[in-house]
Amino acid sequence: MPHTITLRNVATGYGDKRTRHTVSDGINATLGAGMVTCLLGPNGAGKSTLLRSLAGFQPVVGGQIRIDGRDISAMKPAEIASLMAVVLTERPDVPNMDVRTLVGLGRSPYTGFWGRLGDDDRRIVEEALNMVGIGWLAERTLDTLSDGERQKALIAKALAQNTPVILLDEPTAFLDYPGKADLLMMMRRIAHAENKTVLLSTHDIELALQAADTLWLLDGNKGFVSGTPRQLSDEGTIGRYFASQALTYDNTNFRFTINL
Repeated sequence: MPHTITLRNVATGYGDKRTRHTVSDGINATLGAGMVTCLLGPNGAGKSTLLRSLAGFQPVVGGQIRIDGRDISAMKPAEIASLMAVVLTERPDVPNMDVRTLVGLGRSPYTGFWGRLGDDDRRIVEEALNMVGIGWLAERTLDTLSDGERQKALIAKALAQNTPVILLDEPTAFLDYPGKADLLMMMRRIAHAENKTVLLSTHDIELALQAADTLWLLDGNKGFVSGTPRQLSDEGTIGRYFASQALTYDNTNFRFTINL
């Protein structure tokens, strides 16, 4: 079942009302099903903080995040886990765990107290491994993986969770350029074919412009803007957010060139 996430006057940050530090504010947006939304912005703009707030890992400092009209702050963690799969930038510190076991943890919201996988769970785990292209790594332990392989294992775990919403923080960070493109197109196919809501942050602007259905641009100095890649390009928003003395943006071809 598709779910709609709405953000109304959201401000993210840390602390309480007396010591509040706001990272970003004034965020009004909607995440719909069947689309890939790429969250773009400079380092320190608050992309990771926003994703953590969307996942219910930390409260917003202003406004509300709602899922189908319900405030996420009033939802139990187990309920959120059945709706959202999350891949953050933290590396799992479980060196002796093999990849298949890690991916199997994605079934935790459905396996009950003892966490035993049934036949359907094991089938879903194998499908997730193969979907990401790491079936051949299933028996390897995490400490033997490259950063890129570990990232793919975490993405497979999120897919095995089989939720209507998938949130990913910098999922392309450790991949080579073909791997980045493959991952973005895989998430696009999954979102479109299975009517899932996918939100991912990335610094790969040109790939995001080509793969995303919607863009969220977040910058503490320029504020928050959302729209399609074509819309934001034609309006000059992409150039305003990312072009500089060293870069020129071609809004026709979604390309940046270096000013030599």
